[in-house]
Formats: sequence, C-alpha cells, structure tokens
Amino acid sequence: MTVMNWKPLLAALTLAGSLLAQKHAITHEDLWLMKRVGEPVVSPDGKWIVVAVVEPDYDPAKQSSDLWLLPSDGSAAPRRITFTKGAESGAVWSPDGTRLAFTAKREGDDAPQIYILPLQGGEAQRVTSAPAGASSPKWRPDGQALLYESDVDPVADRKSRKWSARVYDTFPIRYWNVWLDEKRPHVFVQPLPGGAARDLFAGTQFLSSGFGGVFSATGGQELQAVWTPDGQGVVFTATVNRDDLMNAEAETHLFLVPAAGGEPRRFTEPGQSFGNPEFSPAGALYALHQKNPVKGGRLYSLTRLVRFDWPNPAKPAFLHGAWDRSIGAFSFSNDGKTLYFDAENSGFDTLFTTSATGGAPKALFEVTRGGYTGVRPVAGGLIARFQTSSQPPEVVLLDPASAKHRFLTSFNAERVAAIETTEPVHFWFTASNGKRIHNLMILPPFFDKTKRYPIVIFPHGGPNSMSKDAFSTRWNNHFLASPGYVILETNYTGSTGFGEQFADDIERDVLRGPAQEILEAIEDAAKRYPFIDKSRQAAAGASYGGYLMNWFNGHTNQFKCLVNHAGAVNNESQYGSNDGGLSRELRMGGPIWEKGGQWNDQSPIRYSGAFKTPTLITQGELDFRVPLSESMTTFKLLQRLKVPTRLVLYPDEGHWILKGENSRHHMNEILGWLKKYL
Repeated sequence: MTVMNWKPLLAALTLAGSLLAQKHAITHEDLWLMKRVGEPVVSPDGKWIVVAVVEPDYDPAKQSSDLWLLPSDGSAAPRRITFTKGAESGAVWSPDGTRLAFTAKREGDDAPQIYILPLQGGEAQRVTSAPAGASSPKWRPDGQALLYESDVDPVADRKSRKWSARVYDTFPIRYWNVWLDEKRPHVFVQPLPGGAARDLFAGTQFLSSGFGGVFSATGGQELQAVWTPDGQGVVFTATVNRDDLMNAEAETHLFLVPAAGGEPRRFTEPGQSFGNPEFSPAGALYALHQKNPVKGGRLYSLTRLVRFDWPNPAKPAFLHGAWDRSIGAFSFSNDGKTLYFDAENSGFDTLFTTSATGGAPKALFEVTRGGYTGVRPVAGGLIARFQTSSQPPEVVLLDPASAKHRFLTSFNAERVAAIETTEPVHFWFTASNGKRIHNLMILPPFFDKTKRYPIVIFPHGGPNSMSKDAFSTRWNNHFLASPGYVILETNYTGSTGFGEQFADDIERDVLRGPAQEILEAIEDAAKRYPFIDKSRQAAAGASYGGYLMNWFNGHTNQFKCLVNHAGAVNNESQYGSNDGGLSRELRMGGPIWEKGGQWNDQSPIRYSGAFKTPTLITQGELDFRVPLSESMTTFKLLQRLKVPTRLVLYPDEGHWILKGENSRHHMNEILGWLKKYL
C-alpha cells in the first residue's frame, strides 16, 4: 500500500488560497496604469520586433513612451532602446535592418520630426526640419531616402493676423474634436544622409483640386503614402471631394506621384473608396476597398481587399468578394504568396489566411477567448497582438496547430495576475424579428452563483461596431461590473462581424429595432441565468449607446437609472450642429425638410414627454460628433419633467474622456450613480 504525502498538496492549496485572497476587484488605477503596447514592427529578416510602449501616469508630465526591442523567437526579454521624455511613434526598419526611423518631439523641437537610430549603437539623429512637423516615415527600397508626410499651410501670414475669425465657403468645417482650416498634408522625400527635403506636390495642379487626407478620429489627416517597389514613385490615398460632403459621401482614392516630382495621377475609379495601400514582396499593390453608400440602397459596406497589377494598375481584382466579413490589418508571407489578416467574426477578433491571388479565407484557428489582431510573419512563425477585457494587448507568438500562443511581451503580467476577474459568457438567442443575436456577459468579481445580482446593459456605440472580449481604458466592462453587477453587452442589429446585411439593416431602423433586441436580450439572459435580479436593472451607453439611452427613457420604465454619455436626443439639431455630411440624410431616409423617413418617428425628443428614469448625463465640451447642445437639451427636458438628473461636463475633452484624472472622475460619477439606484 502506497502512503501519499499530502504535505506538498496542502502547501500548494494553501498558496493558491493565499493568492486568491490577495486578489482584488479591478480599480481605475489598475486600468489606467496598465502599460500600453503598440503594434509590433518586424525586422526585414524576421528575427527582431520593435514595439512602442506607453507607461501611463495620471500626471501627463510623468508619462513616458519608448521603443523596446525583442527577439521574435522569445529567446530573450524585451529591452528598452530609447530613453527620452518625448514619445516615439511610427517606427520603421531600414531595408538592411540596421536602423530605425521614427517620429519624436525631442528637446529643442518645435514640432515632431523624423529621427534615425542606429541599432549597433549611438544616439538617434534628427533628419527632418518640417515647420509643421513630420510623420509616417517610409524607407526607400535602397535605404538612401525617406518619405514622410507634413501639413502645409497655404496661408503664409496666419501668425501675424490680428483677427481670430474662422471663415468657410465649403463644408465640412470641423471633424470629431477639432476645427478644420486650410492646411493640407503633403508628401515629402528626404534624401539621406542629408540635403533639402522635396515637396512632391509643389507646383502641381493637384493642390487646387480640393483634396484632403484621410481623417483620423483626432482630426489629423494622413495620406498613407508608400514607395513603389522600384523607388521611382509614391502611391498615396487622398479624399477627392472633401469640400462637397453635403452633396456626396466622401470618396478616397489612390494616386501615383513620381518621386522626383510631378503631377499626381489617380488610378482608381469613382463611386467607391480605397485606402491603406501596401506592396507585397512579390511586387503587387494591395489596398482596402469600400463601396460608396447608395441612396435608397445599402449604406453600410464591408471593407474588402483588392489587388492591382503593377506597374500598370488597371481595374482591381476583388480577392474575397463573396466573403461576408470586413478585413482589418493585413500582411504578407515573405514570398508574397500568402495573405494574413484579422477580421471581426461573430463576437471575436479572429485571424485568417488565404492565397495572395484570392480565394476563400480560412481561420488560422477558432477563437473562444479574447481576440487577436495585427498578424505578421516572423522567422519561423507568426506573431499578433492578443488581448482580453481584463488584459491589455501584448505581443504573442502563435501556434495555429494547437490554437495556442506564447507571450513574447508581458508588460502587465504582474498587475493582471493581481486582479480578480471572471471569464466572459457568450450566448445567442433568436429575437422576435427572427434574427440570431450574439451577447457578451461579464460577471462580477468573486462571483457566487447562489447570489442574485443587478444587471446593467451596456450597448456599444458606433453603431457599426462590435462588443467583444477586448480591453478598454474608457469603458472597461470588468470595471463596470466590479461593484457587483452583471454587465450585458448585446450585439444588436447594426453590429459588425455578423455580415454586411446585418450591419446595414440598422440604417432603416436606427433605434426601435435595436432597442427591442436589447430588451429581449435581458429577458433571455434572466431566463438562462437565475443569478440575475430583474428587479434591479440599469442601462449605460456612450455615443450611439447614449442615443439608445434617450430612446429607452421614452419607451420603457424598467430601468432604475440610466447613464448617458454623448447621446443625441434630437435628430434635427444633431444634423444641424454635428460634423457629419450627407450620411445623416441618407440614414434618415431623405432631406430634413421633407420630414419623412426616420427624422421624426425615431427621434428620442418626440417621446420626451414620457421621460421618467433618473439619468446621469456626461459630455466633453469639445465634442463635435455629438455636440454639447444634445446633452444640454436632454438635461433641460429631464429638469422640466422633474426627473432626477445630473449633468457632468468636461471642458477639455471631446467625444471621449481621455485624460487620466478626468477619466477617474468620470468613472466614479458613473459607479456612484449606479450605486445610488441599484
């Protein structure tokens, strides 16, 4: 008879219990102080990776951001290779793998410039002196020049003006959080090791064409410029009808300009949009494509991948025309014969592969937890970024055969290990409209299935977006659940990752249908999970989610309270004051003066007489997507109806609350409001 020694097992159980006891529910400090790992940039030989890592702080002066270098096989830990206060961004490897170019604003710089760092040793050297700053460096294939982008202001005496008026003759006049002006991005070529930079647009008729760059959410513009394989030209993306957005949806097209200078030539056809051009190692040009919205037809379009023959681009070849998902970031195998990309897919960020000449995409493996983005080949394998709702993105080495990964970076491992979180619950149900609806549910920390918990619904914004098991510092679902709430996130009609028609269907039913699906999701969840206390319900939402909050307030009294961040209430005033163009008219079903379609029928203000639910309203005053007037109107209506209401405004924030102390205050306001009523 064998006598078992229980001491090691008891010791292990004691240690496990001790670690569990030390864990805590996630706090705002946990969220905010997590290091933020950027997109991995792989060396030409595939053996090394560079990532930018932000080390946040509530005091912006104490925040740092530097570049880290690590071997792609995980044989050594990452090491920091820059040590300055200014952040580095846009890092790119030289063709021979000996140097890095990146954008940084260092001591003595009035604006960010391009620097080159020799990896064998030595200090980074500045190579540009662009008055408005330089960004997006790209090495010429021979390594003897860089292209970069910089804004050029045609108004020479702007600083000497004694007046401050903004003057516009065309629309748009502002975007997201910034006012627009006459500045436009240009493409420059900087010879190396030195010499004067050349503006490729100088003296061209293109400058008077009304072009614009591709807008970012922060209001900046980019041209997504890349070298042609022979280094004799530059392909870039530009908006061709920026000044006519009240009569047509924006179109972005691809242009070719000689690297020695000359007139840019557009080579894509109207009625559609292209962007994110990249040349494969085999020399073909690839880009992302979207159809333009059609009045009375489909307004939402999938993002598809197209291929152009080079150097004579004709009509693009659509590689996956029948595939019903939108393609995200893409990359190529070293021989250019295989494509890799990520896509939102039924509630998960999933990685796919296909032939570079087309064909049905195949998932690298099934994803059942978290999500993967930014897949890239390295020496001996594939890497990507992996994240969950409780863990921010880290770089991982993939093993598709086993559907597993190995962490190459673990900047947040210690903090993540100290947090008590539950695994998200995914479930589907069939709504009364016949649609299959996916849901993500987050359980509170230290969950006890014998207890009953309040439920807080949190529909995503967009509306063309997807709730998924992904990390967020702004609306982290584990943080919302931390006081002891079940968080329910429903991928209602309009959500992406479930097919083009599913996403587009919301355009003809902007509030009523999605809201009904969410209410039915609550009923289905409560039937499935007896720990949900239906007598204690609340709802929170931002942007389109806030729009839904105002709709709920006029159509149901089942919620104890609402949280509404940047939510529109009046379709007409939202149309008049926001930064959008023709898209709102197309969505509502016709011009505003016709008063048909959804202008009145699905405008929350028309039902405001029924508002009864206590509401917390929050808003950034610099928000031009959902202007402050919408929150003020909602607040006034609720005050007029004597409904308990609290209005919290952030003068230095836009559509998102992004500053550390503001974010902490914002989340405390939200949790305080929920606690008061739940």
